[in-house]
Amino acid sequence: MPEGHTLHRLARLHQRRFAGRPVSVSSPQGRFSASLVDGRKLIRAEAHGKHLFHVYGPDAIVHVHLGLYGTFTEAPLPVLPPVGQVRMRMAGETHWTDLRGPTACEVLNKAEVKAVRDRLGPDPLRRDADPDLAYQRIIRSKQPLAVLLMDQKVLAGVGNVYRAEVLFRHNVNPMLPGAGVSRELWDAIWADLVVLMKDGVKVGQINTVRPEHLPKAMGRAPRVDRHGGEVYVYRRAGEQCFVCGTEVLTTALAARNLFWCPVCQV
Repeated sequence: MPEGHTLHRLARLHQRRFAGRPVSVSSPQGRFSASLVDGRKLIRAEAHGKHLFHVYGPDAIVHVHLGLYGTFTEAPLPVLPPVGQVRMRMAGETHWTDLRGPTACEVLNKAEVKAVRDRLGPDPLRRDADPDLAYQRIIRSKQPLAVLLMDQKVLAGVGNVYRAEVLFRHNVNPMLPGAGVSRELWDAIWADLVVLMKDGVKVGQINTVRPEHLPKAMGRAPRVDRHGGEVYVYRRAGEQCFVCGTEVLTTALAARNLFWCPVCQV
């Protein structure tokens, strides 16, 4: 599932290409009420966690959640015939985009959007985020921090990659109960997530490895993975930790694969 940086990157792209001008919106698949926004001016595009919002007015806000399989494809004009099951097509003055396979694609009003966002925790990529809200929810829980970081009601936008990597970068045992997280540790994790996720928005992939552990510095081959980017533990089970040389471990936790180093993260 795309993590929060992907949605913020999409929001910035759509803001740049479509905002401030009327947009042609259709649903070749016929499963989206495109007529409610077709021809209207897009006021802004924004994201909160893994949710994307195209704001046409207080009565018409397109809410998209990509889920596991949703994707946007972007291209310059001219518009080409639809390929596959296109849920939503947007066409502006210079570019067009097709949305396929989302979990949600719907037109909401302002109150309904507020209800969606009220269910989400603070997003490290939003300026209005309050990290204390997440911390208060974390310290009231006995669940492992590794579970809480993936709970979108606690923290919005963090997925499996950022979860595994930020815990490694701060030498945190993934099974540390939320109630055992100090304020100092949480502040460090939050600040790191802000930096890492902003970089993800900028470059379009997740990179978490410090300069001294990059391929060139260590004389190793670059990572080959469909996610791209250099990481410490995510999907590196059975390989050596870049820091201590111990084998990276994996296990299932709350129906998701967890990766960690048993020596660095004691």
